[in-house]
Amino acid sequence: MKIPPKDGRRWDLVALGEIMLRLDPGDHRIETARSFEAHEGGGEYNVARGLKRCFGMDTAIVTALVDNPVGRLIQDLVYQGGVDQSLILWREFDGIGRTVRNGLNFTERGFGVRAPLGCSDRGHSAASQLKTGDIDWDAIFAQGTRWFHTGGIFAGLSETTPDVAFEAMQSARRHGAVVSYDLNYRPSLWQAIGGIARAQEVNRRLAPMIDVMIGNEEDFSAALGYPGGDYSNPDASYYRAMIRDLIREFPFSVAATTLRKAVSSSRNHWGAIVYADGEFFEAAERRDLEVFDRVGGGDSFASGLIYGLLTGRGPKWAVECGAAHGALAMTTPGDTSMARLSEVLALMEGKAARIAR
Repeated sequence: MKIPPKDGRRWDLVALGEIMLRLDPGDHRIETARSFEAHEGGGEYNVARGLKRCFGMDTAIVTALVDNPVGRLIQDLVYQGGVDQSLILWREFDGIGRTVRNGLNFTERGFGVRAPLGCSDRGHSAASQLKTGDIDWDAIFAQGTRWFHTGGIFAGLSETTPDVAFEAMQSARRHGAVVSYDLNYRPSLWQAIGGIARAQEVNRRLAPMIDVMIGNEEDFSAALGYPGGDYSNPDASYYRAMIRDLIREFPFSVAATTLRKAVSSSRNHWGAIVYADGEFFEAAERRDLEVFDRVGGGDSFASGLIYGLLTGRGPKWAVECGAAHGALAMTTPGDTSMARLSEVLALMEGKAARIAR
């Protein structure tokens, strides 16, 4: 896989995806909460934000938002993360969101035996209504982009978004950018537009365009149709065999998966494995990782992995960086990483969580 050097290129990574307003009830359930904390989030956006906020790389997001106070609140949250907003398309508000709106995501963190819970309210959103021709991809990539990232969440938003992703990938490849994709299978996204069969149809169509394929213990089975393993107890040897099958069918240069066993909502075993250059590299497993908020852990793994590859540190370093960044992201609230690079490096070196003062 040939990664373009910086050499005056405007962006290290451009991501395509929806940004939602996440409303977090804290220690309460959604249906009993009386106040919510606001964050921004979205699978593809989270990767761009992590690369910017933690790793200091130049990133941009391509999405659409409605120009109303909710959209501008999302924009204000994005400002904090530093992701370039110049590629956001703003849609006119019709007064009540009858024709187009901004997506909302209510998220319970879970605790102990109570699992995390997400309740999306994102139908008819501005991002889901994107269609081919709305975005001049060649103009974007001509400004200089080293890496393009999108995923199965964006592709599952509507009947038109898979075509937008395909169009973007074609342009990225013409301009020499690396293309990565996180399968991020969400049953709720696909259930009204064809279910798992449609998810597999879409993802298998996009797969030949992808250089770096990322997933978790369920994604490769549900979203690409490979035989499933024991998701409650993921086994690295099973994923090695599955990835070998993937590589025989699709021309991925890199394939990576997180390995998570949820002992409880508050305690997970956490690891990752990556295939690159004909070899497998596995991150150190973190057993009994204490989890504050697991949402976004996989996205932070992806941003750490991409950072390692973009900076030429090799797949072993990259998978360790991704796993460490994902672990740290699960210690703070919200979808997005609040970690610093120094903390990621310290965790990779095995330093303990001794107070710094």
